[in-house]
Amino acid sequence: MEKISLKVIIAGRTYPLTINKDEESAIKAAAEKINSNITKLQDNYAVKDMQDLLAMTALQLALQKVDSKTSTQKETVNPSIQQDLSRILSKINEQL
Repeated sequence: MEKISLKVIIAGRTYPLTINKDEESAIKAAAEKINSNITKLQDNYAVKDMQDLLAMTALQLALQKVDSKTSTQKETVNPSIQQDLSRILSKINEQL
């Protein structure tokens, strides 16, 4: 597999990567999604701390992954875990 060097910018910081050529578009799309989510959070909340914005973005993307995995596998996530995640996300949103 051909390796390439790629620089991605996430939250204003540049990260040099060495990746397989076939991963390039997925990595660029993921970085774009992260940056887009950070921008939306900045626009909607008075949060300036980038670490808080990155944590919120990570939580939201993880929650989307859990939701998408549940729907594609037609399995149900433990309702207790789902409720806990929803409560955590609500509390974080209230603080922002």
